[in-house]
Amino acid sequence: MAAKFVSNKYAGFTFECMYAFSNAAGGFANNRLYGLAGQYSSGAVTVAGAYLQVNGNATTNAGGAVSAADTNFTATRNQIYGGGINYALTSAATVGFVYTHTNLTNATGSEYFGDLANAANSLRFNNFEVNAKYQFTPAFYAGLMYTYTMAHYESNAGQSRPHWGNFGGMIDYNLTKRTDVYMQVAYQRASHTDSFAAPLGQAVLVGTDAPSSSLNQTAVLVSFRHLF
Repeated sequence: MAAKFVSNKYAGFTFECMYAFSNAAGGFANNRLYGLAGQYSSGAVTVAGAYLQVNGNATTNAGGAVSAADTNFTATRNQIYGGGINYALTSAATVGFVYTHTNLTNATGSEYFGDLANAANSLRFNNFEVNAKYQFTPAFYAGLMYTYTMAHYESNAGQSRPHWGNFGGMIDYNLTKRTDVYMQVAYQRASHTDSFAAPLGQAVLVGTDAPSSSLNQTAVLVSFRHLF
């Protein structure tokens, strides 16, 4: 894999772009990646946006831009774009909103869900997130978020519109400048979906060992971290 990053800063703006080659002889577009991102900060407001596209399939060209282990979904094309805004209400309190859209072509499975019962000609996800953070002291903060995800699945077997609701929270305490302890809690509620769209009708929190066997899944993480 080879990638090129370009960044530039000017008057509150930050821009970055990236390109990763497929490294496949005669298959220039098979598992290549390109993207760009930008951010603007002024006073209490920070606005950011990004676009990413992966062409080709890591399962047919493992030496390309993305390895099979790092691919969220197996598809011939993966497009992701989104934007977000943060607003500092006070020096301690920040609120934010994020929207992202994922568009998959010829998706056959997921690193998280497993193989789809029927390959999706088109699989789209819309994510809407609200979040907040409060810095109680210089060493201690807490954060909360809620994300609502709507999917549109289209296949030769039919169409389905599963959706998920996600709650999350985190507290973090700095013991020293380089050492902290934190706890994260996440809960997800999935919707029922048609059997031909299985296993999209499951709850699955990224980072857990496997999807839940029901519509609900909860995860709790407590961690001690030291930066070297």
